[in-house]
Amino acid sequence: LDPRTNPFFEHADVRLFLAVAPDGEVRGRIAAIVNHAHLAQHHDAVGFFGLFECENDADVANALLQAAAAFLRGHGMERMRGPANMSVNDELGLLVEGFDLPPAVMMPYNPPHYRDLLEGFGCQPAMTLFAYSADDQDGQIPERLARGVELAKRRYRCFVRGIDMRRLPDEARALLGVYDAAWSDNWGAVPLTPREVDHLVQTLRLVGDPDLCLLAEVEGRVVGFALTLPDLNQAFSRLDGTLFPFGLFKFLWHRRKIDGARMMAMGVMREYRQMGVDVCLYHETVARGLAKGYRRLEMSWILANNDAMNLVLQKVGARISKTYRVYDYPI
Repeated sequence: LDPRTNPFFEHADVRLFLAVAPDGEVRGRIAAIVNHAHLAQHHDAVGFFGLFECENDADVANALLQAAAAFLRGHGMERMRGPANMSVNDELGLLVEGFDLPPAVMMPYNPPHYRDLLEGFGCQPAMTLFAYSADDQDGQIPERLARGVELAKRRYRCFVRGIDMRRLPDEARALLGVYDAAWSDNWGAVPLTPREVDHLVQTLRLVGDPDLCLLAEVEGRVVGFALTLPDLNQAFSRLDGTLFPFGLFKFLWHRRKIDGARMMAMGVMREYRQMGVDVCLYHETVARGLAKGYRRLEMSWILANNDAMNLVLQKVGARISKTYRVYDYPI
C-alpha cells in the first residue's frame, strides 16, 4: 500500500475508503483503483475495486461500493471490476467455493456472505477462476505423466532447469518475455513493467525457492516457465497475527515443516504449445517438490475459459478444489 515501495502506483490512481460507524468503529474497507496499464492494454474504461472487507451488513457494503464507483466514475470509468488486490497480477477474485480449505500463499480468502453483499449491490459475474489441487499419497509421480514427459524430451528435446540465482536479472528478463507472449491473449492480462519485474524478483529472493522456479528450453531457447512458492501461509497461520517479538522465531520454526506449495504461474509460448512443454514443467515441479518434502500442490489461479490449461491439469490428475469469481458493475 506504500507508493514509495510498490511500483504499481507508478501507473495507477488509488483511493482507499473506510466505513466508520458513528461510534468510531470501522465496519469495512475498500480500494478504488484506476490502472492505467490496464487501460492502455484494453481500452475498455474499466476501473477496479479491491481490498474489500466488510461485516455482514448490506448498508455498509453498499456505501463502500458506491464510494468506489463514484471515484472511478470521476476518473472516466464506465465499469467497476473486482475484487482485485490491486491488479490481475496480484490477488484476484472472490472465493465462492472451497471455504473449508485454507488459502494458499498470495491467494485471497473471504467469508461466504461477501458473495451475497456484492451480488445484492448489483455486481454481475464477469469471469470464474479455478484453483486445482494435487495431493500426493505415496510419493510417486503418476506413470502417465512420466510417459508424456519422456515423449516431449525425445521428440522435441524439451529441457527444464531451475533459475540460475547468480544470473537472476537475466533469467527474470527471459521469464518476462515468455510471460508477455504466453499471457497476452488471456482475459484481462496486463504486462508487468520493468520496475514491477524488479519488485517481483526481490520478492522471490525473500520468499521463493530457487529449486521451484523453473524455465523450459527447446533447442536452447527459453519457451516456458513455472513459478512455485512454498505455502508460507502454513507457517504464518501459527503466529496468531503477531510477528514480534517472538513470532519471527515461530515462523522460522514452522517454515521447516511446510508440506505444501502453490504453482502461482505457468506459461508456454504459443508456437511451442501442443509439444508437452507444460507437462514437462508440471512433472519437474512435482518431482522437485516431492524431493523437498512437499506433498500437496495447488495450481492457482486458472481462468475458466483457458481450455488448454484446464485440460492439461485434468489429464495429470489434478482436481478443482476452490472456485473464485470476478465481478463487473456498470457505473
